[in-house]
Amino acid sequence: MTWPDLSAVLTSVPWAVVGAVATRLYMPERLTRDLDIAIWVGDAAEAHKKLATAGFVKQGDLSIGGATWQTPDGHLIDIIEGRESWWPQALAEAETNRDGAGLPILPLSYLIYMKMQASRPQDLGDLARMLGQADDDSLDKVRAFFRRHSPDDLQDLESLIKLGKLETQ
Repeated sequence: MTWPDLSAVLTSVPWAVVGAVATRLYMPERLTRDLDIAIWVGDAAEAHKKLATAGFVKQGDLSIGGATWQTPDGHLIDIIEGRESWWPQALAEAETNRDGAGLPILPLSYLIYMKMQASRPQDLGDLARMLGQADDDSLDKVRAFFRRHSPDDLQDLESLIKLGKLETQ
């Protein structure tokens, strides 16, 4: 699937693709109706100004922080405003973590954490598929992130890794 590259619109605003479009870097692509991206909450006002100037139209607010915007050509984009302390680092790392289309993708550790926090049925399926296909080095990075930011979720993470490995064997 083809998605808009917002680099020309969000110049000087660090951003990364999250959600279903991001998962395609870590597992087989699945269908989705919109593009989800994340920015640092401190950059939200600048991002909104840039989007409006480029002809994007705000459709409404997201309950998790952020808003849905419609591109001039009709695509819907959910822009999530990250508030946790790790977001600036995650967005900086995404600059060098690009998919085949050149979009900056949230690195695996952060994406796994986001999807575990969301805990929707589709997210849980994505988690197992991504973790099942991850190599040992990537899994070690995910575990290290969880030890720092969410140690209470380590047991659930290990269960999802095992489920994902079973699914891919």
